[in-house]
Amino acid sequence: MSATVSNLRTLVLNADMQPLSWAPLSVWNWQEAFVAVLQGRVTQLRSYDDVRIHSATRAFEVPAVVALKSYRKRKRVAFTRYHLFLRDEFRCQYCGQRHDAKDLTFDHVIPRSKGGLTEWSNIVASCSADNLRKGSRTPAQAGMRLMRQPVEPSPMQLDAAARRMPWAKDELHQTWLDFLYWDSELQG
Repeated sequence: MSATVSNLRTLVLNADMQPLSWAPLSVWNWQEAFVAVLQGRVTQLRSYDDVRIHSATRAFEVPAVVALKSYRKRKRVAFTRYHLFLRDEFRCQYCGQRHDAKDLTFDHVIPRSKGGLTEWSNIVASCSADNLRKGSRTPAQAGMRLMRQPVEPSPMQLDAAARRMPWAKDELHQTWLDFLYWDSELQG
């Protein structure tokens, strides 16, 4: 098996033909997708052109896009560092500058020392300089303003934020583009 085949990923769609998630984009390695196709748990919608895997007696296409056969309802967004940064679009909520995740920290709007909780409505992405400048004060006490108030995002809001990220399209395989509507809303 060539190195290029081993690195292939498969886009996973829900039964409604939308990605299970955009943040991060729902993908499996091709081996997981291949097994799911053989087990009948998913429908293979597209395969990679000119890429085959072989058993002793048969050749198989490598799935590029699959859809679940039964709809999986999306629940609340997990409270993770990545999802927090994505909700805030990797921007410091004080200065507005976009940063790589490694250069961001999170800030308690109401500091823990003043009873602030670690929850969606009290945490924002912050650059180190602004986090240090704010210290254990509220934004008002520090003379700082938030770009927007922190809220718990819905899965759809997080998906929209993921689609707005400048690097998002760079990670898409050409085969997936018919299933991902990045620049337009469908008219009903």
